[in-house]
Amino acid sequence: MADRAVNHHGPIAGQIPVPHGGQDYDTINGQIVDDAENSDASGPAVDSKEEKAIFSYLLHPDDSYDENGVYWADMKFGQQLSFISKVDNAEAKREWGNFWKMFKSDPLGPVSWYFRECVIPGAGLGLEGYVLFSIGNVTPLFQKVWPLCWKSAKVCNKTWLDATTYLEVCGIIVGQILVGLIGDSIGRRFGLIQDAVIMVIGLIMLTASWGTTLNGWVICYSWSLFFYSIGVGGEYPMTATSGMENGTSSGKVSTKEDRLHRGRKVLMAFLMQGWGQFFNQVLLILLLLIFHHGSGNPPYSEVAAQWTYRVSFAIPALGTLWLVYYRYYKMPAASKQLVLAKRKAKVTGYDLESLKLCFTYFGPRMFATCVAWFANDVFFYGNKLFQSQFISVISPNETSIMEGWLYNLINVGVSLVGYYLAAFLIDHKLYGRKTMMQVGFLMDFILFVVPGFHYHYYTQKEHITAFQAMYFLSSFFNQFGPNSVTFLVAAEVFPTSVRATAHGIGAACGKLGALFAGILYNYITTQQKFYIVPWFGLAGMVVTFFFLPDTTGLDLKEQDRRWQFIREGRAHEYHGVAIHPRHLSLWERFRGVGKYYDPEADYEQKVHEMRKDWEAKQARKYDELEKVDHDDDDTEFSDEVKTYLEKTGQGLKPAN
Repeated sequence: MADRAVNHHGPIAGQIPVPHGGQDYDTINGQIVDDAENSDASGPAVDSKEEKAIFSYLLHPDDSYDENGVYWADMKFGQQLSFISKVDNAEAKREWGNFWKMFKSDPLGPVSWYFRECVIPGAGLGLEGYVLFSIGNVTPLFQKVWPLCWKSAKVCNKTWLDATTYLEVCGIIVGQILVGLIGDSIGRRFGLIQDAVIMVIGLIMLTASWGTTLNGWVICYSWSLFFYSIGVGGEYPMTATSGMENGTSSGKVSTKEDRLHRGRKVLMAFLMQGWGQFFNQVLLILLLLIFHHGSGNPPYSEVAAQWTYRVSFAIPALGTLWLVYYRYYKMPAASKQLVLAKRKAKVTGYDLESLKLCFTYFGPRMFATCVAWFANDVFFYGNKLFQSQFISVISPNETSIMEGWLYNLINVGVSLVGYYLAAFLIDHKLYGRKTMMQVGFLMDFILFVVPGFHYHYYTQKEHITAFQAMYFLSSFFNQFGPNSVTFLVAAEVFPTSVRATAHGIGAACGKLGALFAGILYNYITTQQKFYIVPWFGLAGMVVTFFFLPDTTGLDLKEQDRRWQFIREGRAHEYHGVAIHPRHLSLWERFRGVGKYYDPEADYEQKVHEMRKDWEAKQARKYDELEKVDHDDDDTEFSDEVKTYLEKTGQGLKPAN
């Protein structure tokens, strides 16, 4: 590795392998020769050792390959452990050094960095988490203040009361599919702005919802929630794809940050959903105390309830309005990776051909992300939308809603620990995405099936603490498992050109799970929920095991390079790490997808592709009729690479 460090002066050590293509040259006896003119072609011969030393930093970056050019997933377990530990320790030391340097320069610098890199990218999900799960939080207050409507349904239509849940989930599904398609056709930036605008209008509608009767108010409230939820649904594919793609470079090479921290970057934005839930619960508690004269105990007045819930919706409306401004004026390059992918495929508008090929080649992946997300949301949304019922089991004799809210605050706090631990370990090559998802599903299964079949035992006063522990732990493993991982992999395992669409489809299937839970939970008892729900955890684990690939440590650009081969009808010619058995599902391995994996052939292919790409750029520079595209330059090439390509090339001359 020391030799590798000396052999380049160009890109910094954070850049990574380039995907390249073309078969214009061949290697004979360690020399690069022109295929058309055989080994007698003009141009000096270069030893293959010199070539490997020159291209090493691009094709064998030291965070994925050892000093012998062996990919980390090809090493034996002991070597893997040693190599991964070495890389992770060096990266942790580097990041700590950067943190300390930032802190010494400005003690608030790390806070500013966190806000810029994590809070702002996840602001949309934070705001939707605040509002979306507020519905489950304010429902107990409505039931206390308007029992004839929200509890017994004597003066309100029960169908419309149930519709507050159904329309919310349906709105999310519409947004996920619709904005996913828009994000892949018009662009990520347009989708992000559109989501924020819809959520602002929806929040105004929720804050001002009214009716001449209680039932009229419920109807207005339900449709306002549906409209708002369309923006919420769009946040899923837009936040996932833009957060993931913003971590890659504009050229053909991605960065060390992408390989080592891509998952963490996306999940640090996603976990803002948890902070949204947290701040919603805190503000509801404070607002009720303010408008109920400092008391959290019943009876609650209608005025206090009206002010509490309306102000709780007005506050995020201001934050969402700022989000519209930020996305419009401060995110001009949000669609850059999509534009580059379409330009490469010579596509304008929506890439329908890629969508068809995606179902052909990645159908099992689509099945895995859809079913896993469906199973997860039966857990996640079922618990959140009906958390008041679960907490009533923990605290059966309490008449104040304050105790339930405080228990929920604890539950959200436990969930946040799960979110952060997921972000911390999601990129660790020996744990990563797939293992985290399977462990989370398994633990949720266990933590629901045990109290389900011993329900009366665990709901007795002397054993209620064990029930509480299992309920809170299920929230922890849901975040430190399927809820976080599904959000990431549903975008990550698909190509750039249809990534938002694929993510939107997977997320929509997840919300079908939430809708299933929303309908089912209205007709069964709390104990019956514990009988039914665990099996979705077991199903999610099995589907993940068979059909989901593990993309931990896999370069996002390398996946797009493989997709280019597929799109050109040359899937069998691709030999790179994107079809390494470690990065394929069990089903894909069984189907023989990885049989073309060949590191040596892939290395030669990348060098050939690099030469073809560089020569095309040089030709464009000589062409007076065509301008150089600044988004597609050759800044990834070091001086040694450029010199080598010039020395072994055919000698490009200006066009006549």
